[in-house]
Amino acid sequence: MLVVNIVKTLKDEAASLALATELSQALQTQLRHDSSKSQSDFPDGLVIYLLGDLGAGKTTFSRGILRGFGHQGAVKSPTYTLVEPYELSVPVFHFDLYRLADPEELEYMGIRDYFAPGHLCLIEWPSRGEGFLPTPDIVIQIDVDGPGRIMDLQAQNVAAERILNALA
Repeated sequence: MLVVNIVKTLKDEAASLALATELSQALQTQLRHDSSKSQSDFPDGLVIYLLGDLGAGKTTFSRGILRGFGHQGAVKSPTYTLVEPYELSVPVFHFDLYRLADPEELEYMGIRDYFAPGHLCLIEWPSRGEGFLPTPDIVIQIDVDGPGRIMDLQAQNVAAERILNALA
């Protein structure tokens, strides 16, 4: 069930990074709130699917989120490693499943260990891991629009709705 849908037209990469930073602040607020409760709204961690064609800006948007969480170093696409972990105020895992040959490979790498309360998982190309990934809390569709991007952010549950409402 789609709860909230926000569409933003962004003129350039700087605008994409600014939106990602703004989203990271809302994510941090929600994760802090969630960790103070006895039962998590995000039992699999907070899971975000990033959708879009090659070069649409999924990794750029992930970099903006990571920087919003305080990461200072480079953010590379984990295309060959499949996952890049970041120990920040919360554990953040950036997945790129583009080169995944078989979704069952995720089981061999211990995919279930990444999805836990208090974790944030950013997943590019989630369709390649179908059947082994949890349901997303937020789906972000990124489409190229000349030098800019159109971002369609969709909350998939009520808890994620609070996050996106902070952006509206």
